[in-house]
Amino acid sequence: MAIEEPQYTLVTTSDGVEYRQYQSYLVAETVVESGTDRDAASTQGFRRLFKYISGDNASNASISMTAPVQQAPGRKQDTSAPEQTPEASGWRVGFIVPGKFTLETAPKPKSPDISIRAVPGTLMAVVRYSGRWTDKNLKQHSDELMEKLGKAGIHASGELISAAYNAPFTPPFMRRNEVMVAVDRIP
Repeated sequence: MAIEEPQYTLVTTSDGVEYRQYQSYLVAETVVESGTDRDAASTQGFRRLFKYISGDNASNASISMTAPVQQAPGRKQDTSAPEQTPEASGWRVGFIVPGKFTLETAPKPKSPDISIRAVPGTLMAVVRYSGRWTDKNLKQHSDELMEKLGKAGIHASGELISAAYNAPFTPPFMRRNEVMVAVDRIP
């Protein structure tokens, strides 16, 4: 049985980087506050989101599992000082909401820690890799992606997002992981 993923068109591949034009999609996400490392945040965020798709929502509906599980630095705006830039405040963990839902029809989370957000269609630069979803692998491939974009003169216009497509019991050499970032153009 195939697991649903966000829809995209592969525009081109250059120097080992895929340039994908993503269609808009919805993500159910939670922010695990600072003080938690990326790995622990991933586990905690996954558990929160799994409860949501397992029926802990206003409709008590089970929602199909999708891929990937996405993770990026969390952001929180200090509303008492709106002129300040957002500060990192942990990690954002997200599940893709199945495409049959809209923002209006997606089951509303019961937990105040989960929100549904629309992600607009975006051009993304992506590097794929196998292995475990570790800080070392993420740093290595993030650095690789940013170096290749710099060499190509392409501007990243967002935060790096890590994406894991497989269950933890999948052998590491068979896993599909990605690091991606929104970009301004293709090479």
